Amino acid sequence: MAVKFQDYYETLGVARTATAEEIKLAFRKLARLYHPDVAKNKVTGEAKFKEINEAYEVLGDPEKRKQYDELGPDWQDTRSGPSTPGGGTRRRTQSPQGETDFEFSGTGFSDFFESFFGGGRDGFGSRHASGGRASGAEAFAQQGQDVEADLLVTLEEALRGALRKVTLRRPANNGEADRTNTYQVRIPPGVREGQRIRLAGQGSVGFGGGSTGDLYLRVRLARHPDFSVKATDLYCELNLAPWEAVLGVQAKIPTLDGQTTLRVPPGIAAGSQLRLRGLGLPHQDKTRGDIYATVRIQTPATVTAEEKVLWEQLSHLSPFKPRAES
Repeated sequence: MAVKFQDYYETLGVARTATAEEIKLAFRKLARLYHPDVAKNKVTGEAKFKEINEAYEVLGDPEKRKQYDELGPDWQDTRSGPSTPGGGTRRRTQSPQGETDFEFSGTGFSDFFESFFGGGRDGFGSRHASGGRASGAEAFAQQGQDVEADLLVTLEEALRGALRKVTLRRPANNGEADRTNTYQVRIPPGVREGQRIRLAGQGSVGFGGGSTGDLYLRVRLARHPDFSVKATDLYCELNLAPWEAVLGVQAKIPTLDGQTTLRVPPGIAAGSQLRLRGLGLPHQDKTRGDIYATVRIQTPATVTAEEKVLWEQLSHLSPFKPRAES
């Protein structure tokens, strides 16, 4: 069964000509609606959130978007990627008997994404483990190859830890029958982007009495509608009206623990960063990083006739001059 093409533009509800800002805004709107913490239906919300994340993972990255646009819906006419009849993700390893496909579900990514954009694999998405057929005495005992897959983890899961169900199907190999295993994978608090979670002895079967390889799940942090991540610190934008920037305000902002109030001092400039200590992601010592809110001053696109009069009065009354006089 062929891998189904994913129309990421349709997933985000934007035109193929959409700007980067339009794509970002569409992602944020949908992600806030379907985020597992706020969705009315947790099951469908979680599935939709993963679809939205995958779409933004591609369209929000200029290089990936370029590759995707060049790819097109007829991508399999020019290059063949791995497919799975069950709609999961397929991994391929090499053993002395040849290549073996492992099929995953529950990792958070579609088979299409993994086939073309999955990180850490060569060629068109397939991961070929190092090493090949052994010769001579070495062929009598060879360790099985490791198997690796990406695992989508939300920031909330990275903060608190979680248990995730991941299913792995092993096709018949080395005289063993086809079998499927389901694992309860523990995601530790403070897990990082790119960190690998190891399931010992759950990879490819060895040859000639050799030990079985390991299964590694590589963490990919899900995009968040409000935050970007740098190590254990979170970064967000704080939009202010001009009068809020001048007068100061008690502004509510989101955190991974729920909303909190941030005091904005009077006279703050655009681009300033305000820090909320201890509300980021966990360090190894279980303390937490910080949240940095970057100030953006928003101006109204339109004003009423009465508002215009007041702005004009202010412009005459205020001695403030934003540009140096020659």
